[in-house]
Amino acid sequence: MAALRAAKQTLRGDIKKKIAAIGDQEKLRQSRIVTQKLIQHPKYQSCERIAVFLSMHDEVQTEEIIEDIFRKGKECFIPKYQSKSSHMDMLKLTAAKDIQSLPITSWNIRQPGDDEQVEEALSAGGLDLILMPGLGFDRNGNRLGRGKGYYDTYLERCMKHPKGKPYTIGLAFKEQICEAIPVGDNDIKIDEILHADQ
Repeated sequence: MAALRAAKQTLRGDIKKKIAAIGDQEKLRQSRIVTQKLIQHPKYQSCERIAVFLSMHDEVQTEEIIEDIFRKGKECFIPKYQSKSSHMDMLKLTAAKDIQSLPITSWNIRQPGDDEQVEEALSAGGLDLILMPGLGFDRNGNRLGRGKGYYDTYLERCMKHPKGKPYTIGLAFKEQICEAIPVGDNDIKIDEILHADQ
């Protein structure tokens, strides 16, 4: 277990260096390609209830995806992380413009405040699709997160929902694709990874 943790930490450091070397224009270019691939994806087109992360500077930018979700009349859910645990909820967003008024966390991510009464995806109709962030991915569907376990824990909860596990798509820069991601028993594979260099 300690060896696995150490291997993951080393790989996280390596990938962070690669991402830091990508210029802003290149990040934008790759993000646009990934966005177009997603929008044309049959799974995305057929799904109604979609969870998507609000991107940080070192992740594929998701603003255009969120705008498209609303443009197509789909339902959009965004993460709310509990900072002292691995608990995360996916809360319904009513309009793309509402993102700008959300409070900013210590990680510099916007998320719904504690006092907001909004629908949690699993308390109602579940989710059809989760768009997954990650630091690294391999071609076998293994994902390297930031080490908090939010998404793995949430997917376990999804599996207990009557609707079952949603389809999962990782969004990545090509620099985030690795030969092999070290994984443990609690790491859940994702169904597909979209990146610019395919």
